[in-house]
Amino acid sequence: MIELVRTENLHKRFGELEVLKGIDLSVSEGETVVLLGSSGSGKSTLLRCINFMETPSSGRVFIRGEAVGTERAGKLTYNQADLCQLRTKVGMVFQHFNLFPHMTVLQNVMEGQLTVLKRSRKEAGEKSLAQLDRVGLADKAGEYPSRLSGGQKQRVAIARALAMDPRVMLFDEVTSALDPELVGEVLKTMRQLALEGMTMICVTHELGFAYHVANRVLFLNDGAIHEEGNPQQVLRNPQTQRMREFLEGHSLFKLPD
Repeated sequence: MIELVRTENLHKRFGELEVLKGIDLSVSEGETVVLLGSSGSGKSTLLRCINFMETPSSGRVFIRGEAVGTERAGKLTYNQADLCQLRTKVGMVFQHFNLFPHMTVLQNVMEGQLTVLKRSRKEAGEKSLAQLDRVGLADKAGEYPSRLSGGQKQRVAIARALAMDPRVMLFDEVTSALDPELVGEVLKTMRQLALEGMTMICVTHELGFAYHVANRVLFLNDGAIHEEGNPQQVLRNPQTQRMREFLEGHSLFKLPD
């Protein structure tokens, strides 16, 4: 299978605090990988380093086999134009929707295509409507974000990322800010993307989604990959005490028989 994302010995420090401590990760085309872990374990920082919203302190990131950055005299440098191009291939959806309140849903989805990809308004509009239809919101194209529910706003954010034609999608706790009754509609959209073969790396506390949708689950603890395997292995038969403690903290989660 084609390897879309790889990190090698990835470290990230904020001053004296080392958040990532040598992450080696490989994600293949069409794979859904879920990152689990307690707050502060490094999950979100890992996603932000993969799309270079945060610059790694050391280590390398590879997208489709190509190393990001140029090594000169033992030091990595990053060209901002190259990073902007990379972010069109690596879409990201955040916990907060970050929609422009003065723009309609359609305009929000079109904006990145117009300013970054330089698409024509006609092409961007057609692509935006197609992606809004994909997430079940084509009928909301003319609405403003203030008239949408939290779940609808998050699905617009997903459509906006998809409209850039990414090769991989990163989801950073996209349901954690939603009311419980709205979580399902967003997870349903993500599940459908997985069925369609979209490559996804997801930080989430939704263990049911991890169990039923992920190809692979990684448990991060203290900036390192603590446990890794398919969902049945990791969630049914955890190998480490720390992973067992994490699962016990999700007492409402019940695995199917």
